[in-house]
Amino acid sequence: MAAAWRQLVLLSLAELLALSLWFSASAVLPALKLEWGLGDGGGAALTIAVQAGFIVGTLASALANLPDIVAARTLMVIGAALGALANGALALGVSSLGPALALRFVTGVCLAGAYPPAMKIMATWFREGRGLAIGVLIGALTVGSATPHLIPAITALSWRGTLLVASALALAGAAVVLFFVGDGPHRFPSARFDLRMAAAVFRERGPRLACFGYLGHMWELYAMWTWIAAFLAASLEAHGGGSYVGLGPSGATFLVVALGALGCWAGGGASDRWGRTALTMVAMALSGTCAAIIGLTFGGSPSLTLLVAAVWGITVIADSAQFSTAITELSPSAYVGTALTAQTCIGFALTMASIWLIPPLVARIGWRWAFAVLAIGPALGVIAMARLRGSRDAVKMAGGRR
Repeated sequence: MAAAWRQLVLLSLAELLALSLWFSASAVLPALKLEWGLGDGGGAALTIAVQAGFIVGTLASALANLPDIVAARTLMVIGAALGALANGALALGVSSLGPALALRFVTGVCLAGAYPPAMKIMATWFREGRGLAIGVLIGALTVGSATPHLIPAITALSWRGTLLVASALALAGAAVVLFFVGDGPHRFPSARFDLRMAAAVFRERGPRLACFGYLGHMWELYAMWTWIAAFLAASLEAHGGGSYVGLGPSGATFLVVALGALGCWAGGGASDRWGRTALTMVAMALSGTCAAIIGLTFGGSPSLTLLVAAVWGITVIADSAQFSTAITELSPSAYVGTALTAQTCIGFALTMASIWLIPPLVARIGWRWAFAVLAIGPALGVIAMARLRGSRDAVKMAGGRR
């Protein structure tokens, strides 16, 4: 068991480092807006380009069954290394939106090899406690996603320097996987290419409902992560200045997103003890409530705004790992990697709509109400997981704990 926990630490470290690429451009968006004259649409496009690349990468990977016919470790190393190079090229040689979008798209394609395969590797090390293990892994992903916001908060680096630091971190993550990570004793059987398996996640009722729950979760998650920095900055300005308990908007954003790691850890342990559907329903109810009410704090007490944002940051990601864990328990064992990748692809496709939706809502109805639309996803996700809880497939998860 000690070996499994050692691998959990190493793989989580690698995931944290590699996923620093995801929001690296979003973290320096204020500087890019000034230097390139970007509007809200261009800012949204920089994040959406990564989502689009990730979707294309996961779709191609799922259709080709790559996570089940190519070693997951190999996919992770290649994905993280190539993503670091694409992000580095943006830092070193781009001065306009068009080429930046192309390189962010390529970065997203590469990240498709760095994220879903990690969950498959972790599942080979844990049968008991799998929810907690994958929760810790997603927690590391959460901190990695927050890291680009920390760099400008604690350094005086230019936006190019910030991107280069993110690339260096991703290369370090690839090195950790290459030299220290391996498959565990509970390996999944080898698979042959089968185009039909990419759609298997929707063929059976159990995986389908788990995927629907995941879609409700994803409608909220990445739009929150993308725009919470802009919300916090605008709220502080509307308040007339000040700080978030001594933190500027970048530092507060890092705190809010990184706190999600605690939610992942607590959610993973709770789901193993009380059940996947129970945890996901509670987490989505809480995060959806935060989405609905955080706008009411806009321009008010920074401490209150930060408190609600912190609770949202913890709960919005607390359930994420459990949808993936459910897929590993409900899908055919030979195609777990393909099922995970297909689920991830569909979920990230949905995020493009919610990310794009927030700026026009802000322009039309303001920050006070814009985030409330994100509560729709968790509400529908709770319904899907309640139906899964009542199905026969529920006993296959968490040792029979629903």
